[in-house]
Amino acid sequence: MKRHVLSVVAGLVLGSCGTPEFRAEKDSCTASWMAKIPPRYEQEWYNQSQTRQVPTGTTTCTGSGNTLICNQVMRTEYYTVPAVRTVDRNAPLRDPQIQNCTRQACLLKFGNAECKTP
Repeated sequence: MKRHVLSVVAGLVLGSCGTPEFRAEKDSCTASWMAKIPPRYEQEWYNQSQTRQVPTGTTTCTGSGNTLICNQVMRTEYYTVPAVRTVDRNAPLRDPQIQNCTRQACLLKFGNAECKTP
């Protein structure tokens, strides 16, 4: 699962930057490999981490003259709740193929893996 998240993050980073030529090659490879290895979406349960502020039972007060302002001291509490997410089970098979296809296309057309023009 951790590898899947890392590959998605890497794909987003690579997809969000680069030259227009790189994005065009990646889009072409993505379309081709999506047809060869189509998405297979499944829902799965997981433990979602959340936080909430809870009072510690103490207060801090400040004041001057006849004015006194008191605030409860809060702490962050971490907890998990069951949740459902949709995952593409074929993404770990398809994403490396898209990356390799993009790299190869850029090497052929531009002489480098980033599709940079001189």
